[in-house]
Amino acid sequence: MTRPRKARERQTMIIIGAGLGGLSTGCYAQMNGYRTRIFEMHEIPGGCCTAWDRGDFTFDCCVSWLLGNGPGNEMHQIWLELGALQGKQMRHFDVFNVVRGRDGRAVYFYSDPDRLEAHLLEISPADARLIRGFCSGLRKFRKCLAVYPFLKPVGLMGRAERWRMLASFVPYFNVIRKSISVLMTDYSAKFKDPLLREAFNFILYEKHSAFPVLPFYFQLSAHANLSAGVPEGGSLGLATSIEQRYLRLGGEVSYNTKVDEVLVEDDRAVGVRLSDGREFRADIVVSACDGHATTMKLLKGRYLPEEYRRLYTEVIDEPGMVFPGYVTLFLGLRRPFPEGAPCTTYLLTEEEAARLVGIRHPSINVQFRSQHYPELSPERSTVVYATYFSDVGPWRALSDGPEQRTRSRGGTELHTLPVRRGRPYYEAKHQVRDMLLGFLDRRFPGLTDNVAVRDVSTPLTQVRYTGNYDGTVLGWQPFVESGETMEKVVKKYGPALPGLANFYISGVWATTGGLIRAAAAGRHVMQFVCRDDGRAFTAHIDESGPLPTHAVIPVGPDGKDGDPDERTTGAAAVSVHVR
Repeated sequence: MTRPRKARERQTMIIIGAGLGGLSTGCYAQMNGYRTRIFEMHEIPGGCCTAWDRGDFTFDCCVSWLLGNGPGNEMHQIWLELGALQGKQMRHFDVFNVVRGRDGRAVYFYSDPDRLEAHLLEISPADARLIRGFCSGLRKFRKCLAVYPFLKPVGLMGRAERWRMLASFVPYFNVIRKSISVLMTDYSAKFKDPLLREAFNFILYEKHSAFPVLPFYFQLSAHANLSAGVPEGGSLGLATSIEQRYLRLGGEVSYNTKVDEVLVEDDRAVGVRLSDGREFRADIVVSACDGHATTMKLLKGRYLPEEYRRLYTEVIDEPGMVFPGYVTLFLGLRRPFPEGAPCTTYLLTEEEAARLVGIRHPSINVQFRSQHYPELSPERSTVVYATYFSDVGPWRALSDGPEQRTRSRGGTELHTLPVRRGRPYYEAKHQVRDMLLGFLDRRFPGLTDNVAVRDVSTPLTQVRYTGNYDGTVLGWQPFVESGETMEKVVKKYGPALPGLANFYISGVWATTGGLIRAAAAGRHVMQFVCRDDGRAFTAHIDESGPLPTHAVIPVGPDGKDGDPDERTTGAAAVSVHVR
């Protein structure tokens, strides 16, 4: 592998992509004395962590829960270092998700194991052994989050650090071993009650067929510990806060600027060429955009070890290797509706599912987003957010119209990808819209008559605005060949490619998981950069604003909201009223 230049020569850095991975990389690079510039093809920061306006409504399409938004774990420290949460209220519902069966019965998945156990036993006393076993594991796992490592990549840990990390997990060895070795699909199949047998697969909103029990414990435990709520201001607000932190640190962002190629000379990355032909040079190039675009387009398939070559030319197209995309319906309603639970997964009949193009599992997740983010819609209004996992293939087959490009509000042409859309594509979107509207109107009479604005997006919408492969929002799937191979490759090579100096990969394609993984990837890649340059890595918490506050909002089976509970979680907490 070609060694990087000496430390005194590497001072400047170009970062491709202003998603959370790119912004995080930029923040930590600036903290460590590098001069950076981010190139982003869209007109706003955030990548998949985004929102958009329709009339008086802001449609937030990303954060349904944010891991690490409460203290007591290393995830929280990363968000504070990035200035993501300062001065904001973190909102926590005491129910993580509701799963409603076709017969109308509902399971309320409280994250508190005591309440969850009592509720499940009431539904099915015959499943007492399984229920108590699950909730017992959840109680044990809550304590495990405090020792889960996020701040430093395992590949940079010395032997003593690794032993200390492993020793910290010893008290939780059995619960981790058992929960990672059993698929949730197998675990749930043991329930006698038919609703529980199906509902447990949808705790995390959609069905994740390859997930063992462990990630369900992880999410529920973080939620119970007040570290998986939603941040005031929503997804774009989160991204903008990190962007502002980056700018305060001296970084620079160029929007509406699409990178077409990474410039390479003598097996060293030396800069980038933009779609308009301009070239920019830097000592280091970091790609924090789509992994397939990075390896196969920006680098033209060069410098890929066999593991990467197979990942991006074979494995990536195998079923279940990347997270699917979403079809999303947003509704802005003129009046309040009896919202009840803010988040519910509805199990569909085969007939209902057949009308939803590309659907993977017969279910939809419906959120009353105005409960999560009341500041993003007018008073006495409602925002509905209905989604389902969707394959991109059926949508791509319908997209045979002329290439279209988008203009920003100021008239500037955006550098979007060539996604072709024709009449069949729009007809399919209308079919999905009408089916979901009818489904919702039957459950909330009068809803359709009060629609002020609406919007439907598909996996191709995601491709168009972010460049993500097949519209995926999270990249590689964990617990399957793709995610496991990626983790092995990063441990072997770090976030770099053998044979190509001065080039690194950041963001979700250099890891597996959601927003906190993307944010942590920026911290990790800069630790490798600093190691290569002989610098001591440094990071510090942003002190430009106060620590976040926390409010807990009760959601009961009666469907009535209450005032938020007052709870102190180690950070400054206040009693506030959340609508």
